[in-house]
Amino acid sequence: MEDEVFEQLLQVFNQLVLWIAAGAMIFGGVVPYIPQYRDILRTQNAEGFSTYVCLVLLVANILRILFRFGRYFETPLLWQSIIMIVTMLTMLNLCTSVRMAGELSTKRRSFLDFEWGYFWSWSRFVDYLQCVVGFTLLAAYVTYLLLDSPVYVESLGFLAVFTEAMLGMPQLYCNHQNKSTEGMSIKMVAMWTSGDTFKTGYFLLTQAPVQFWTCGLLQVGVDVAILAQVYYYGRYPQKPASHAVSHTSSAKAL
Repeated sequence: MEDEVFEQLLQVFNQLVLWIAAGAMIFGGVVPYIPQYRDILRTQNAEGFSTYVCLVLLVANILRILFRFGRYFETPLLWQSIIMIVTMLTMLNLCTSVRMAGELSTKRRSFLDFEWGYFWSWSRFVDYLQCVVGFTLLAAYVTYLLLDSPVYVESLGFLAVFTEAMLGMPQLYCNHQNKSTEGMSIKMVAMWTSGDTFKTGYFLLTQAPVQFWTCGLLQVGVDVAILAQVYYYGRYPQKPASHAVSHTSSAKAL
C-alpha cells in the first residue's frame, strides 16, 4: 500500500516537473527581452539593440513551425515559436516608433520600394509586417510542394535551428562595430545564456531531433562571446562613455 502511494506521488512529481519545464520552454525565451524593451521605452534610444536579432528569430521560428508539418516535435516548442514571433513583432514596433521619433530625415523608406540597401531598415512597422507575411507565405508554399521529400524536411529543420543559433551574431557584430556594449541590456544576454543552456539540456533529455541540440550548443557559444565583449569593452573602453547619453538627449529633444 505504501509502495503504491509512493509511486503515485512520484508520478505526480514527475508530471509537475514536466509541466514546469514545458512552461519554462514556452515563456522562458521571451523573458530576456523584457528588460531590453523597458530600457528602450525608458531611454527612447534603440541604438544599442540590433533589430536583426528580431529578423533572425522571426525567420527561425517561422521555419520551425513549418518543420513540424514534416516532422513532429514537442508541442511546447511549437507554442514557444508562436509566442516568440509575437514578441519580436512587438520589439520591432517599439524600435521603429523610437527611431522614427528621432529621425531628422523626412524621407520614408518602404518595403515595397524593394531597395536592397534599406532592407530591414524601413520607416514603418507595417513594412516589417509585410515582409514577414510575404516570407511566411513563400516558405509555406515551398514546404507544401516539397513536404514529401525527407531531404527537404530535414534541411528545413536544420535551417530553422541553425538560424536561431545565429541569434546573437547581429548583436555581436553591432557591439564590435560600436566598440561598446552601451545600450544593450546585459540582463538580456545573461538570460539568453541561461535560457539557451536550459533549452539545450531540454533538447537532450527529451531526445529532440539532433539538429536542435547541436545548434543549441552553438547558440550557447555565441552568448558566451557576447558576455566576453561586455567584460572586454567594460575593462578597455573604446569610445566615450557619454555617447549613449548624448544620443538619448538629442532624440528626446527632437
